[in-house]
Amino acid sequence: MKIVVRLDVMLARRKRLAKDLAAQIGMSETNLSLLRTGKVRGIRFETLAKICAALDCKPGDILDFEWSDDDEGNDS
Repeated sequence: MKIVVRLDVMLARRKRLAKDLAAQIGMSETNLSLLRTGKVRGIRFETLAKICAALDCKPGDILDFEWSDDDEGNDS
C-alpha cells in the first residue's frame, strides 16, 4: 500500500505556484517541496486543511492510495 501525494496536479489545475502556496499557508518552500515529492512520512491535519482551503479542494484531491502487488492477500 502506498499513499501518493498529488499536490503538483492540484497546483497545476489551480494555476498556482508552490512558493505562493507555501507563503499563503505559512509553510517553508523546502517543506512544501518535500511534501510535493512524497518524501514525508506524514502530514498534520491542520496543514492539510490549510492546503485544501487555499486550493479550494478536498484531501482526496491531494492524496491518493495505490495498492501494490505485495499487498494482495496481506491482512496487516
